[in-house]
Amino acid sequence: MYQTLTFLHSTVRWLVLLSLVFSILRAYKGYFKDLKFSASDNTLRHWTATIAHIQLMLGIALYSQSPIVKYFWKNFQVAKESLDLLFFGLIHIVLMLISITLITIGSAMAKRELSEKKKFRTMLIYYGIALIIIFLAIPWPFSPLANRPYLR
Repeated sequence: MYQTLTFLHSTVRWLVLLSLVFSILRAYKGYFKDLKFSASDNTLRHWTATIAHIQLMLGIALYSQSPIVKYFWKNFQVAKESLDLLFFGLIHIVLMLISITLITIGSAMAKRELSEKKKFRTMLIYYGIALIIIFLAIPWPFSPLANRPYLR
């Protein structure tokens, strides 16, 4: 079960990043070129949030099964001293929850905006901040907090 969750999580993470980057680029173009917020823009807004929510559910399931996280919470006083354990036990999930919350709020607000320019601006701001937070929460190979190879 854990291997299946890991595989799904690894696959969906790329869909989240691709949809988020594409949404941000589309919002940037729409905002600065005064484009009409089309049905495809609305679909992109919706599916970006939906894919992020799927990743959230997979991430929570994986988090609850992770041996690293289990060790972190059982041995909190000792484990909090290790940046690697602190990152995977607490920092990563908090940052990802914040980013998913921003995507959700941005999607809901953009949906309700009356002005097309405001729809694009809302998506651009909320999705952009969420992407920055996601990049901070990734265990890059060069990260001082925790690092993993690009491909496992």
